[in-house]
Amino acid sequence: MGELVLIALGLSMDALAAAVSKGMAVREMTCARALKIGAWFGVFQAGMPLIGFAVGSRFSMHIVRYDHWIALLLLGYLGVRMICEAGEEMKTDEALNAKSLFPLAVATSVDALAAGVTFAFLQTDIWRAAGLIGACTWALSFAGAWLGKALG
Repeated sequence: MGELVLIALGLSMDALAAAVSKGMAVREMTCARALKIGAWFGVFQAGMPLIGFAVGSRFSMHIVRYDHWIALLLLGYLGVRMICEAGEEMKTDEALNAKSLFPLAVATSVDALAAGVTFAFLQTDIWRAAGLIGACTWALSFAGAWLGKALG
């Protein structure tokens, strides 16, 4: 269980960073908005290990070979986009809509997909692992949104 907690914390760090940046981008942070940010990241971080576990049982050699390149491209694209938009002040609706949150949630959960593949090899209880990863990510992203607003 201790190892799963450490894995969950490690997998949550990129979502935490993204949540902090989202918290900085909104004008008014409310509890509902912080919950929304946490939910987007938490659901994707919980779902990706499940997908990785299912697919990894059959196609692990193909996925493991390319997962880091997929993560590099997605996170690189989002990083460049965030730099380009840094000077623009976003409206809360733009910062928290599906068009903005979906790519971030996918990009920050690619590593959880790879973890799911690994869990398949280790015969880990995937439901417990995915639940813990999702809950940890949700909590850290929720807190990160508030932290971002305070820092912003």
